[in-house]
Amino acid sequence: MSTYKRLFLFAAYDANGIIDDALIYYVSSLAKYGDVIVCMDNDAKTSEINKLKKHTITTMAKKHGEYDFGSYKRAFIYAHDKKILDKYDYLYLVNDSVFGPMFDIQSTLYKLEHSGTDATGLVISKHKTHSFMESWFVCLNKKIFTSKIFNDFITSVHHEEYKYIITVKYEHGLTNAIKNNGFSWSGIYKYHGRQTYNRPKKLFKHGCPFIKKASFTRHNGALGYQINYVLNHSKSTAKKSVLKTAFRIFGKKYMTWFLTNNPLRAFCRNIRYLTKKIENG
Repeated sequence: MSTYKRLFLFAAYDANGIIDDALIYYVSSLAKYGDVIVCMDNDAKTSEINKLKKHTITTMAKKHGEYDFGSYKRAFIYAHDKKILDKYDYLYLVNDSVFGPMFDIQSTLYKLEHSGTDATGLVISKHKTHSFMESWFVCLNKKIFTSKIFNDFITSVHHEEYKYIITVKYEHGLTNAIKNNGFSWSGIYKYHGRQTYNRPKKLFKHGCPFIKKASFTRHNGALGYQINYVLNHSKSTAKKSVLKTAFRIFGKKYMTWFLTNNPLRAFCRNIRYLTKKIENG
């Protein structure tokens, strides 16, 4: 493994201001390979913030209402003002919309840093006219993150009323800013539409070490058998942290039902989902 210096800007959110097992596990996994700045879009007690103290340069927790890109902005400004950006070879934008990593991320970082492009997304969402890097795990080389273009883009982030505006303006906007200004970009995994959410088993088998949290509730809970597969083929520490947090977020009753590893029940859930989809047009 190379000796590249990395800075991870980590955007997080918890409605109850809790820094839970999954977040601690994720941040500590990144900290093995670089420095981490965490910014949460929620208030949190000092006792919660201290849970990440040994794994981060700093952890900020203050409601700002600008979602993940607002957290990326604040973490970037912190690094810029501390004059530490120049010491790093790669800057990562990372958020907690996923559980993981389900296995060690060393090989994943290697793929991202040896892609041959200035920016590399772990996943590219493919569209006919506007393919883009999904912003939950993006690697930027020094040429980009020390540029005026990136500085102007990330510091221009502000509150938007609707989520789709955030997606277009900032998630699509990041890719557009990169490609429209002469930088190269690529992705490790390329999927159409909602496959990142709907095909967690496929993504995992292709080598992606993360599960989108939304997969736990997609298709009315019909993806439980896929999640079971991923969990049962992951590191025990990863599985434990994911389950503890998932039971907290989604509730014991739902998770017990969701993870029932019965092929017939999984089949019936998919049939019910497809039936509802047809009925709703």
